[in-house]
Amino acid sequence: MFDMNRPARPHRALGRVLRLTLSAVALVGAGLIGGVVWSDRKASSPRGATPVGQSTAPAGIPRPSSLTAVETSAAGDEPAQVTLTPDAVTRAGIRTAAVENQAAVERITVPGTVASDAYRDTRVNALVGGIVTRVAAELGSRVGRGDPLAVIFSNELAEAQMKYLSMRAMLEADHRKVERTHQLEAIGAASRQELEEVTAVHVGHETEVAASRQRLLLLGLSQKRVAALQEASQVVSDVVVPSPVEGIVITRTVNPGQVVSAGQDLFVVADLRTVWVIGDLYEKDFGRVRIGTPATVTVPAAAQNVLRGRVAYIDPRVDPATRTAKVRVEVPNRTGDLRLGMYVTVSFEEGGNRQRLVIPQQAVQTVGDQSVVYVPSSEGQGQFEERRVKLGATLGDRVEVLEGLKSGEQIVTEGSFFLRAEATRARSGS
Repeated sequence: MFDMNRPARPHRALGRVLRLTLSAVALVGAGLIGGVVWSDRKASSPRGATPVGQSTAPAGIPRPSSLTAVETSAAGDEPAQVTLTPDAVTRAGIRTAAVENQAAVERITVPGTVASDAYRDTRVNALVGGIVTRVAAELGSRVGRGDPLAVIFSNELAEAQMKYLSMRAMLEADHRKVERTHQLEAIGAASRQELEEVTAVHVGHETEVAASRQRLLLLGLSQKRVAALQEASQVVSDVVVPSPVEGIVITRTVNPGQVVSAGQDLFVVADLRTVWVIGDLYEKDFGRVRIGTPATVTVPAAAQNVLRGRVAYIDPRVDPATRTAKVRVEVPNRTGDLRLGMYVTVSFEEGGNRQRLVIPQQAVQTVGDQSVVYVPSSEGQGQFEERRVKLGATLGDRVEVLEGLKSGEQIVTEGSFFLRAEATRARSGS
């Protein structure tokens, strides 16, 4: 007989399935919640901080997500306000420093090239024409004053010596004639007029001998050799070309066997104890560099060697292609560190020392196209204000501040990257 109060078996089975399903859902939900809690604890734990190699922050600065910011606010492009807990300030390594007044000199740096001092370059010419028989100086040779550079075989020199000997013989004959005429005039055998005529000829020959002797000296014969020249057998045809100054041979245009003419350039001897550094000054800097401006010269290959000089000349002409003008700096080079044609860097010190507001470069961060720093707020500890600044010249590891800060204000130096990251996160709404 059918019992209306007895539940059907299918209904009981369905109930058991429903209870099992609800239990499984509850377990899964609990697992997810536990995983989130565990993950959050792991993220906030120092032991679970993201390794430096996986962080986008600079080495030594924790990721912003690993610290607890109490509040970060920013509206659009407005400067942000960042508030950190004391623990977050410590872990981010926040350090501050005061804005300082510093006497600084702004530098203008341009490329340059080393050249010889043209006023100390000495051209050595052939005094006579002839054939070069020997060259004693090589390029780069250091020579002293009077050292032989080359030897030239010259008929012109031989002819000049023969003429000198001839003029001396005539002068000696005139001298004897004057003495004889003077004796004759004393006994009345010669007139006074004859004596005066003979004397005038003698004086003329004396002048010609002196001129002939001087020409031998100009042709390269020494005074000792000219004084010893008494007869034709002593005539020489070799002209020694001496160095007129002490220096280094930087140009040589002659070789043995070459025929040269009088006045032809043979060598250039340069005194490299002082050299020129020719820099290219850009048009925008013309008003900042003047004659007498101090300059420093460094060689890229040996940056530790710094040479100092002053601007001696500024070319009034501007290169139409590069819009630069040549600037000449005279630099002492007694050690020979600067070589001709070497590329160097020239730094001009603009004006005199003046007081400037400066801050460490590491304190400056870039947000968009703005330079900003972070200033501790007077409203409370752990609060930082983002401040836009206008920067000037770079002065070593510091930078000049033109607008946005006052002398003595505290700014964040170490840890400013973290503050920028927090401010950026606030702007993005994350």
